[in-house]
Amino acid sequence: MNFGQIYYSDVANGPGCRTSFFVSGCRHHCPGCFNAETWNFDYGHPYTIDIENELVESLKESYIDGISILGGEPMEPENQPYVRKLVERIRVEVPKSNNWIYSGYTWEELTDPKNSACHTEDTMSVLENIDVLVDGEFHQDERDITLHFRGSANQRLIDVPATLKAGEVVLLDI
Repeated sequence: MNFGQIYYSDVANGPGCRTSFFVSGCRHHCPGCFNAETWNFDYGHPYTIDIENELVESLKESYIDGISILGGEPMEPENQPYVRKLVERIRVEVPKSNNWIYSGYTWEELTDPKNSACHTEDTMSVLENIDVLVDGEFHQDERDITLHFRGSANQRLIDVPATLKAGEVVLLDI
C-alpha cells in the first residue's frame, strides 16, 4: 500500500485534533473529488512499519483525539490488510483513540459477503476496530459545505459500534 500524506494535527476530518492518514488507490473516481491524485495506487510513498509506528505514536499525544483514515479509498481490497493491521494495533496500543474511516463504499456494500468489489476477509475486523464510518461516494450535485465532516448530503456518519450491536445502521448524532 502507498499513502499520499499524513496530517498530524488535523481538525477538518473528524472531531477534535486528529491524525489524518491519506492512503493511495481508489476506483470510485468521483467527479469533483478533492483528492484525485490519490486515485493511483502507486501515488505517494510506500507504507512501511516505520510509518505505522509514527502513526500509532502520534495518537498517544494527549491533545490528539483519534485517527481519520481517508484516501484514495482505505477499503479497496488491496488496502484492507494494511488498514486492518493498523486499526487493530491502534485499538490495543491506544484505546482512547477515536478511529474514523472515510469510504466511498456504503455500509451495505462493505458488509455484504457477496460483494467482491470491497468485502474481503479483512473487512469486518476493520469495521469492528473503528468508531465511525463516513460512507458513500462524493456526489458533486449533493455537495454541501455546511455538513459536518463530509462533502455531500448522501454521505452518512455511521456509529459503527452501535450499528454492529443493533444490526442496522445507526447514524452518529452530531
